[in-house]
Formats: sequence, C-alpha cells, structure tokens
Amino acid sequence: MSKPNITTNTPNFTHLMSTPAYDFLRTDPHLGDRIILLGLGGSHAYGTNNENSDIDFRGIALNQPSDILGLTEFEQFEDRVTDTVIYSFNKIIKLLLECNPNTCEILGLDDDQYLIKTKLGQEIIDHTELFLSKRAIKSFGGYASAQLRRLQNALARDSMPMAEREHHILKSVQNALYDFNLKHANFEYGSMKLYIDQAVTPGLDTEIFIDTNYTHYPLRNYETLFSTLTNVIREYDRIGKRNKKKDDNHLNKHAMHLIRLFMMAIDILDKGIIKTHRADDLELLLKIRNGGFQKDDHTFTTEFYDMLAHYESELERVSKTTSLPDNPDMDKVGEFVEYVNRKAIEGDY
Repeated sequence: MSKPNITTNTPNFTHLMSTPAYDFLRTDPHLGDRIILLGLGGSHAYGTNNENSDIDFRGIALNQPSDILGLTEFEQFEDRVTDTVIYSFNKIIKLLLECNPNTCEILGLDDDQYLIKTKLGQEIIDHTELFLSKRAIKSFGGYASAQLRRLQNALARDSMPMAEREHHILKSVQNALYDFNLKHANFEYGSMKLYIDQAVTPGLDTEIFIDTNYTHYPLRNYETLFSTLTNVIREYDRIGKRNKKKDDNHLNKHAMHLIRLFMMAIDILDKGIIKTHRADDLELLLKIRNGGFQKDDHTFTTEFYDMLAHYESELERVSKTTSLPDNPDMDKVGEFVEYVNRKAIEGDY
C-alpha cells in the first residue's frame, strides 16, 4: 500500500484523515477518542513544504487505565504507510522533558494545523513552559550537529582528496563517540583509540583503524557503540554514491533544517516559546531549500556559512542569558501528569 500524497498547495488534511488509509485513527483501541492532540508534522508543520512533500501526522493519546494501573503498556503507535506517529501521554511527557526536537514540535503548531485538539490537548499546550529548560541547548544542539555532519560529509565526499576525506570522516566518528560518551558518563570498561593509518581495504590509500581494550562491558552497549560509529561511515558512503541532481535536493534540505533547528532553539531559550510553523522565516528557509545558497560545484556559498556562524553565535549567546531553569520542575510536572492521568482513568476527557 503506497503512502497517500496530496500535491495541491492547500491539501485538505481533515478530509484526508477521514479516508480509509487513516481508519486506524478510529479503530485502533489505543487511539479513537483517546487522541487528545493530532497535528501536522514535517515540512507541512514548518511551512516549508513543496509539491513533492509527504504528509506526516503527529499526535498524543491518553494511556488506558490498564496502562496506568494494570499490566498493559502503550508507548506509541506508528503507521509507516501514512507516516503517522501518535505517542502515549506518558511517553511524550518523558520526551518533552528532554526537549526532544521531534516531539516539542507538536506543542508549537498554529491553531489551524491541529486536526484534533481536545480540552486536555489544549491544556498540554497551555503547560508548555513546564517542559522547557536548558536541556534544549544539548538536545537541539545535538540534532543541529548531526544535521551539519550530514551536510559536511556529503560535501567532503565530492570536494576533498581521498586522504583528506578520511580525516574528515575520522572527525565525524570522533564526534559521534563523544556524543555516545556524554550519554554514558561513567564509562569505566576500558579504552578506545581511533586513528588513521595505511589502508588494508582495497580502493583506499589510508583508512580509519580502531584499537579497543574492554573488560566486562555489557554486550548490548557494545553493539550500540559500534553501530553508532559504523553508521557514520555507512551514511557517508551512501551519500557519496549519489545522483548529483537528486541528492542536491537532500543537501539543501539538510541545510534548511540545520538553520531551522537553530531558529527553534533560539526561540525556546530566548523567548520561552516553541514556534514550529516558521511563518516569519519562510522566505529564508525556502531559499535554502530551493538551492539559493548552493554553488555550481554543489558546495555552499560563503553567505550560507556566514549565516550558519551567526546562528551558532546566537545560540551560544542565548544559552548564557536564558532565564529557563537548568531542569524542569519535576514536582509541577508530576502534579500535571497525575491530573491528566486521573482524568484518563475516570473517563473525564
């Protein structure tokens, strides 16, 4: 079954969600009248969509009483055909507390971008400030760094000599290792050394090698660690073997989302608001997406990198001046979660 796609400039989302492809919204036992928020996701949410943009829905559904009091569990529902993701209330609270960019977005839509918004859904939006903290510096900064690495890797593959490219990949792998270690601060299982030496892989002059010395290291963590590192190389090679015209669209999209992430992070830290629909920034964002800052050799103009440096500087500035707390007030969050879950149990929604 192919994903529904509406190519008009003003798609009728309400009509779309009533079609058979979206019957799960009404028939799945975790959804139905338990959905308290359902809105647009992706480019239609940001306002950066074009005629080829897919349609994504994102939402929140109340946990069932048995999820809260009994033995059943529900974290999220995902329909890949329609690219619809609906989080349970308890799950999305955890993600919002970490200022997860992909889930924060649902609280910052314009009113007409919500397809379902119940009274409880509106109350979550009204309590947005409960979830905002300086954690946004790392969460949005981390997503922006990942987006920048994708962009740099793709450009490096085309414009750098082989030996220089391998050094570039090494830096990206080291950045990924650094991010991994941030999440596993008490790393006491041994050591890892990454370095470049004469290649043993056919087709390469030099390549990255790894020396490890681990003792009593959990196997699951080991697998996650090496997946993290090898995925950087795999993604780099995949982007490198590309159709220039087709993938230039992806490069420009990466560049646009990089700037958009900085814009959203600055709004959160400086103004204490989540602004998903970038109505005031669309001219700039669409110029990036449409290749307005890309040169004939597929790299980007100095103007783009000056703009990137400006937003990086602004994020650093507001990170120092923000009035947001270091962490959310968990007592207030707990009271709100209990209030909502009590209504979910009593059927008062």
